[in-house]
Amino acid sequence: MKLLFFDDFRLGVVRDDEVVDVSAAVESVPHTGPHDLISGVIADFQARRPDLEAAAASGEGIALSSVRIRPPLPRPVTIACMAVNYMEDGTRDEPAPINAFQKAPSTIIGDGDTMVLPDVPASVFEGEAELALVIGRRATQVSAADAMDYVFGYTNFVDGSARGLHPGFYQMKSRDTFAPIGPYIVTTDEIADPQKLQVQLWNNGELRQNFNTDDMAHNIARSIEFITSIHTLEPGDIVATGTNHRGLHPFQDGDRIELETEGLGRLHINVSDPLGRTWERVTRLRLAERGGPATPPQISGKYAGG
Repeated sequence: MKLLFFDDFRLGVVRDDEVVDVSAAVESVPHTGPHDLISGVIADFQARRPDLEAAAASGEGIALSSVRIRPPLPRPVTIACMAVNYMEDGTRDEPAPINAFQKAPSTIIGDGDTMVLPDVPASVFEGEAELALVIGRRATQVSAADAMDYVFGYTNFVDGSARGLHPGFYQMKSRDTFAPIGPYIVTTDEIADPQKLQVQLWNNGELRQNFNTDDMAHNIARSIEFITSIHTLEPGDIVATGTNHRGLHPFQDGDRIELETEGLGRLHINVSDPLGRTWERVTRLRLAERGGPATPPQISGKYAGG
């Protein structure tokens, strides 16, 4: 099943290129807004699935192209992101030590929304294409052997980064609008093997990132084991699984970003920089081949040459 919010945060089920409003089927879920409505649906999904399926089968479809798609998880309690979690196409000799960080709930935006680059002296702004897990039930001290039982579904995820800000990941990763997700949540039964999914990101129509989740250094089960050894995850929480860094490149004003993980639909976002800063449009892989710095220098705008 593919679940999304649309227009004024009506809950919908995607059916081919249409969405069916299934809000009436979940009216009994206790909630104060869409954020805890979707969490409640996820937590009690097996009991509610028959009603959702019946509503989706009998309801009138609306063309997806005619609605405003909203973030499928508008305000998750926790957004945990795996750090340096790919083998980079065999260029790493060994996995980096397992590690993660958190992003603030206000980083979430959805399909068609805009990532806004803030007025800070970042060396470059990047967006990392990632597969994200949606947690299905309360998870504490979960073993890797049991971890996949705690996954409700999957969605596309862009991990926005303002590089070069010190100290620490907090001001680099937790900027408002820096976690685009969507366009919907795909339940686990529709994905045969999440460790064999192609992840592709285009910037203005040009393919920049193209990698497979089989290149993860610490797989999904181990990632869940690690995170839940530190803190509890709740239904509707997000675990982003990391990226292959070789295709990372500057995000700049006016960019149109598309991210598609195999089976999860295509997420579209825009990029806005009120300062109009520019960088050379080059990937990290190309810079490495040149023997240059890891990220390109800023060409113009505020903070250039700083």
